[in-house]
Amino acid sequence: MAAPGGAWRRPLLLLLLLLGLARGASAVFVVSDGNGTACIMANFAATFEISYDSRSGAKNTTFSLPASAQVLNSSSCGKENTSDSSLVIAFGRGHTLTLSFTRNATRYSVQLMTLVYNLSDAEFFPSASSKGTKTVAASTDIRADLNTKYRCVSNSQVHLLNVTVTLGNATIQAYLANNSFSQQETRCEQDKPSPPTPTAPPTPTPTPAPTSPVVSRYNVSGANGTCLLASMGLQLNVTYRTKDNTTVTRGLNINPNKTTFGGSCSAQLVTLELQGESLRLLALQFALNTSSSRVFLQGVQLNMTLPDARDPSFSAANSSLRALQATAGNSYKCRSEQRLQVTEAFALNVFQVRVQAFRVDGDKFGPAEECQLDENSMLIPIAVGGALAGLVLVVLMAYLVGRKRSHAGYQTI
Repeated sequence: MAAPGGAWRRPLLLLLLLLGLARGASAVFVVSDGNGTACIMANFAATFEISYDSRSGAKNTTFSLPASAQVLNSSSCGKENTSDSSLVIAFGRGHTLTLSFTRNATRYSVQLMTLVYNLSDAEFFPSASSKGTKTVAASTDIRADLNTKYRCVSNSQVHLLNVTVTLGNATIQAYLANNSFSQQETRCEQDKPSPPTPTAPPTPTPTPAPTSPVVSRYNVSGANGTCLLASMGLQLNVTYRTKDNTTVTRGLNINPNKTTFGGSCSAQLVTLELQGESLRLLALQFALNTSSSRVFLQGVQLNMTLPDARDPSFSAANSSLRALQATAGNSYKCRSEQRLQVTEAFALNVFQVRVQAFRVDGDKFGPAEECQLDENSMLIPIAVGGALAGLVLVVLMAYLVGRKRSHAGYQTI
C-alpha cells in the first residue's frame, strides 16, 4: 500500500525536477581497499525517470537518489590486470546504482552504469503490472585524466533503455593516489563554454568614389621650345592592404593647387612629371614612332605615400602602354572618362583630356583627333534620331495613303 500523501507528492516532485528545483540529495560515496585506502570517491545528486507497465497502462515515475543511500560491500577497488573497480550504491527498497570503472595508461572512465530497480516498491511503482527487479545498463561519457577528478556542475544524462539517469553537481574520481580528491580536475563537455556562433565577416564599407578631379593645364618645354601641352583631370586608383590587414581600393584626385609639374624633352621621348604632398612622383612618358608618325602614352610611373597602408610606400610602373594615340602634329582629345590600367594594383583615370606631345606650335593645340569613346557616344543620339525620323516618315505615309482611299468615293457599276 502506498504511503499516505504519496499520490500528491510524486507529481510535485516531478514538477520540481523538471523546473530544476529538486535534483536529489548530494552525497559522498567512498570505496576503500582492505587497508582502508580510498580508491573511489564520488559526490553527486541523481534523479531517475523510469517508464514501466502498470495495470492501467504505461506510466512514468521520477524519484531521486536519497541521502540515506549507502555504498555496498560488493563495491571493489579491483585487482590489477584481473578486474576493474566499481562503486555500488544501494537505496530504497532493493534499488542499486553501479558505476563500473576502467582505465588505460592516461585516462579512466565509467565504462558502464547499471541500475537495478525493484518494481515491487509500490511507492515508486504504484500498480506495477509485474513485480521483481529489472536491470538496465549503458556506457557513459564520464571520463577524466588519471590523477584528476571528473567535475561536472551542469546536469548530464545517461540513457539506459527505458531509464534516464540525470547526474548533477558531480565530482567523481577513481584510482586515487592520495586517498582524497585531486586538486586537478577534468571538466565535462557540458561545463565548457559554447563555441561562439560563426558570423560572416563584416562587409567592408566601400570607399566613396571621389568626385571628378579638377581639369588643369600642363606644359613641358626644352631647348627647342614646347614639347608637350596637356589639359586634363587626373585620378589615381590604388589597391593596397591597410594596417588592419584589410584590402581597399581608393580613388585619389590630383589637386593642381597642391601639385607642381615639370618634365623633359628628347627626340623620341617626352616626360611630364608631377609632384605633390603625398605624391612623390607621377611621370607620364610619351613616345614617337617615327615610322608611323604616331604619338602615344608609353609609360606611367607612380611613387607615393599611403599613411594608412601596411607598407606606406607605394610604387607602380609600366613602360609598355599604348594609349592616348594621335598623329604627330595633332592633339588627342577625349571628353569621356578613360581608365588606363597600369598595373594590377594601380589604374590612372583621365578626364576631359586633350594632349599633344612633339611638334607643338607654341601654346596652341594642333587639330584634334577624337577618341573612340566620344565617337561611340555620338552614334547613340544619331541612331536614335534616325529611328525617330524613320518612324515619323512611316506614320506620315500611312496617313496620306489612308486619306487618299477615303476620298475615292463610290464607283459606278
